[in-house]
Amino acid sequence: MRIGVVSDTHDNERYVEAAVDLFSGTADAVVHCGDIVAPFSATPFDEDFEFYAVRGNNDGEWALADTVRSFGAYLGEMGELTFDGYEFAVYHGTSEPIVDALVECGSYDYVLRGHTHERVHDERDGTIHLNPGGVPIPGNEEEPAGILIDTGTGDVEFEELG
Repeated sequence: MRIGVVSDTHDNERYVEAAVDLFSGTADAVVHCGDIVAPFSATPFDEDFEFYAVRGNNDGEWALADTVRSFGAYLGEMGELTFDGYEFAVYHGTSEPIVDALVECGSYDYVLRGHTHERVHDERDGTIHLNPGGVPIPGNEEEPAGILIDTGTGDVEFEELG
């Protein structure tokens, strides 16, 4: 199974379209780690894959949850998913102690997060910690990426969205 991961798209149409293009026909499921921001930025993800999203600290429009639920699953502040027998924790990442606890608890094969706009691909005691980055911000001008996880091979690929 191929899982797509994206985060912190912040209503940026270019990055949203690039992510949808990357994942369409490639991913079986897509997980957005928060900061979609407005409902119009969620609707392009109504594609040929399962879609899951958590709430980010900039996701202030209450209609966003209803919009995502119209075609996918809105997981709230934090979610747990299982794909191909692998356990995933999904959290926006606003609290580093919570991120560390999720990674270190030993309950998850993957911890997916966003918030920092910095790419992360780290492994600690068998748990893979991933952050695709986000729209460029002062101090971190790196373009965001989409991540493709292949649960069959364990491969993790970062693909530029810029």
